[in-house]
Amino acid sequence: MKVTMTTNDPTAPENPIPAGFRAGYVAVVGLPNAGKSTLLNQLLQFKISIVTRRPQTTRKNLLGILNGEDYQIVFIDTPGILKPRYNLQRFMMKQVSAAIADADVLVYLIDVKDHRQRPVDLQRQLAEAQGKPVILLLNKIDLVPDKRNLLPLIGDYHRVHPFKAIIPVSAEKNDGLDQLLQVLTGCLPESPPYYPTDYLSDQQERFFVAEIIREKIFTHFGEEIPYACHVEIEAFEEKENGKDYIRAIVVVEKDTQKSILIGKNGEALKKVGQVARGDIEVFLGRKVFLELFVKVRRDWRRKDGMLKDMGYS
Repeated sequence: MKVTMTTNDPTAPENPIPAGFRAGYVAVVGLPNAGKSTLLNQLLQFKISIVTRRPQTTRKNLLGILNGEDYQIVFIDTPGILKPRYNLQRFMMKQVSAAIADADVLVYLIDVKDHRQRPVDLQRQLAEAQGKPVILLLNKIDLVPDKRNLLPLIGDYHRVHPFKAIIPVSAEKNDGLDQLLQVLTGCLPESPPYYPTDYLSDQQERFFVAEIIREKIFTHFGEEIPYACHVEIEAFEEKENGKDYIRAIVVVEKDTQKSILIGKNGEALKKVGQVARGDIEVFLGRKVFLELFVKVRRDWRRKDGMLKDMGYS
């Protein structure tokens, strides 16, 4: 079943599109942990993208659709920009390049407390923008005690690229996002909406269920376990009377990872299932019965054939 994450009754008639309506694609890019997924969730006022404190949580581009009275913004949440070390990360960087190529506007996030991001590096990363409007967000300003310290940083970035705007924001605190939307809508071309105006995303329910499970693995395990995991929904059966049945497979790369993920007497995996089920039920708005199993596919992150079979293509 194709899901349409809606904000109202999907059977309601569409409102006529007003003259001057604007619509377009906006790629949200930046280094890992810059706050891209948090920004998308805040703008949509709905948790559509998983968020953890660990970098490299996002693996695939995710569309989030924001509908206003006279605009539709199709945000593309992207993986964090990094130097790839294995095939999965190379796929992730192709996702970023594809998002930039498809977008009408770029929103580039910088964590103002992250000293890895230098203006000269940003200049190289924006080479793919090819003249498209770029809005620079200086994120996490709630962590800067003296906001006057942002002024030299803004000046440095002004010198490396002709940004449409440089906006200090706190995505987590919802600070500065109104200004972002005002600038964004002015950059979009006049166009009818690309999606029905009650959509929040184009993904299916099973995609979001798998992502919720993966988020809980990131939250409950350290070291390499979260990065070696992939979640597949093997069964998703909707029940008219009773709980929906969901069976998910968690793929890891090594037997030792499988043992850690399952835990003594299965307690670790049971805990992941419990917390994931709660969030899944909130997301779907109905009760579910969730079963989790663990399988080993050795070095799947480094093998193109496996990656393709698992949807990374």
